[in-house]
Amino acid sequence: MKYNFILILLSLTFYSFLLNPGDDNKKFPKTLDDDNSKYTNIGNIGITVTNFGTYGNGFVLWPDQPSCEYPLGSGIEHIFDGGLWVGGFIRGGDGVPRVTTGAIDASSVSARGGGFEFTNARGNFVKEQSSLFDSRVFNPNAISHQDFVMDYTDTNTVFLNGEPISDHKPLGITIHQETYAWNYPFANFFVIFNYWVKNVTNKYIDSVFIGLWTDTVVRNTLVTGRPSGSAFFNKGGNGYNDSIKIAYEFDAAGDIGFTDSYVGILYLGSDPRLPEKYIYNGIDTITTTNFVSWQFRNTSDANFFAPQNDIDRYRKMQGFFGGDNRWKDGVNAQSLKPPSNRSMLLTNGYFNTIAPGDSVNVVFAIVCAKKFGTDNPAMDTEEQKTNLYSNADWALRAYYGEDRNRNGILDPDEDLDGNGKITRYILPTPPTVPKVKVIPDNQRATIYWDKRAESSIDPISGKMDFEGYKIYRTQAGFDLTEQQDILKSMVVLASFDSAGNNIEFDTGFNFVRLDEPVTFSNDTVKYYYKFELDNLLNGWQYLFSVTAFDEGDPENNLEILESSPLANLERILPGTQPVEDPDIEVGVYPNPYYGNAIWDGSSERLRKLYFYNLPADCQITIYTLSGDVVKRIDHTSESNGSDIRWFQTYASDDKQKFAGGEHAWDLLTDNDQAVATGLYLFTVKNNRNGEIKRGKFLIIK
Repeated sequence: MKYNFILILLSLTFYSFLLNPGDDNKKFPKTLDDDNSKYTNIGNIGITVTNFGTYGNGFVLWPDQPSCEYPLGSGIEHIFDGGLWVGGFIRGGDGVPRVTTGAIDASSVSARGGGFEFTNARGNFVKEQSSLFDSRVFNPNAISHQDFVMDYTDTNTVFLNGEPISDHKPLGITIHQETYAWNYPFANFFVIFNYWVKNVTNKYIDSVFIGLWTDTVVRNTLVTGRPSGSAFFNKGGNGYNDSIKIAYEFDAAGDIGFTDSYVGILYLGSDPRLPEKYIYNGIDTITTTNFVSWQFRNTSDANFFAPQNDIDRYRKMQGFFGGDNRWKDGVNAQSLKPPSNRSMLLTNGYFNTIAPGDSVNVVFAIVCAKKFGTDNPAMDTEEQKTNLYSNADWALRAYYGEDRNRNGILDPDEDLDGNGKITRYILPTPPTVPKVKVIPDNQRATIYWDKRAESSIDPISGKMDFEGYKIYRTQAGFDLTEQQDILKSMVVLASFDSAGNNIEFDTGFNFVRLDEPVTFSNDTVKYYYKFELDNLLNGWQYLFSVTAFDEGDPENNLEILESSPLANLERILPGTQPVEDPDIEVGVYPNPYYGNAIWDGSSERLRKLYFYNLPADCQITIYTLSGDVVKRIDHTSESNGSDIRWFQTYASDDKQKFAGGEHAWDLLTDNDQAVATGLYLFTVKNNRNGEIKRGKFLIIK
């Protein structure tokens, strides 16, 4: 069972990489320079990547770090773990294939005590870089909005702490890996995995297959809680589309209605580029991209046995389920639909040989998508896969770049940068994301943004094609929804675009354009536009963003492209500004506070009320009617109670903005106990002048 897998891993010191490097647990000493602390978060999919050939984190880092969460913030996970597999024969060796695995399924780990066969050099951590100018890790050589770069090897037979890598027979390869993720709304649902496999020995490696093994699991952890037990993992249905070359999983029986999504493992391409098929045994022609699946601890169906050694694994990499059964040979696709605990392997090969010092390049993508249509969410219809296939095509579009017809040849009209070779990882680009600043106030918010989007040049058309802006927000109560799909919750508040060109609404920008740009302290950005919104609810969380969109490109068959609403998201809570006027009373809301009302949390620690009209620097003291101190709270304009559990749950990025004159309290005493029903008194002492104000509030549970 997979939860046993976790226990096994944690019991071995050389698997200490599964612990968060910042973990306070000192029981397991850090003996390796393994890095699993990085995960994608620039788009709408969060997947952990490592510098030892794996992805996902086996939920050991849950809930602090996603394994493969989509949409971000939803709690819907899609991958337990997975890893790179490379198989081949050492020329002049014993004639037995060798397969190096980044990770293998839990039953084999139980039997072998291994399966993690890639290691890294000391100090060789995962490096992050970004093509975004405003990123703290901007690098002009970056491919995407969030690149992760790492190197590792299979040449070691022991870990750095001296522990042997069980049953590992190295091929003699090093791996350079890069992953790419974007924040574009048409490309924020996939992550590209780019591998270079290099032969670092003096021997040829023949008949090489390269693939990704993935232990997929699609469940909503906000519904289930901590992933554990066989019942959590045995609900997945699987499938494969051999024309698109994508293997996938969906939730067939677990959290139906709360996990309406697919996760797909997609083959993108290789260099050298392999033919679609090759000759096997001198007779049969078989595909060079192959899919197999097996069931965890299956003992009754040979087609779904888990491989137990390198010979079995190489056979799976060739695309054989059991015996000579292959996907195209009639392995019943329907047998993968019922819920079970399966893993998937998608491979590309074979590469005839990798000479000493040479390398090959293979590229995959992990793609997520919401199910399409109204069919039963537990089903797997072609209509339901509409978004999956569309999202996969965007990943393919990114990979092929200038090679628009995907024929592997740079045709004369495709060389956009004039360098004489195919440039990959080019996506049509919406205008630059605007810089946004949202200032909360009493029942209102003011949104400012800059105009840098207006000078954007599309890399495909070469045109300066900016058209307009859209302002987005969530509704009040967004934080109380069961599924926090932020992108889905954003609605267009207003739209402004260039006048006179018959594109969109021709509104012009006079309504929002400032006469002169404004700046703010500790902020060098010049803001040219302002939009004010009234009638907001104090203490309720709102999310705002401003996107920029272009005018489209009919010549290249592109519709209007828009920057991502997630790229400059601002999270605010309207409220009163700091008050120094002695004649203005302080107060509490909601007052009375009713348990089980709409604002009440689902547990004692998720409750909150607000003190308002507070001075910029003060101390709040809460008393019982008998004069006992219940709670003391220190407040400043920057310290507003955002450390309570409610904000950790519903605003986990810690970027929420308060107006400065309010403070949240979670109804817990200084002794961390829940307060009882009753009338409470409070004082607010202004630390600047010593003035004290008083008030009272009622709690009814």
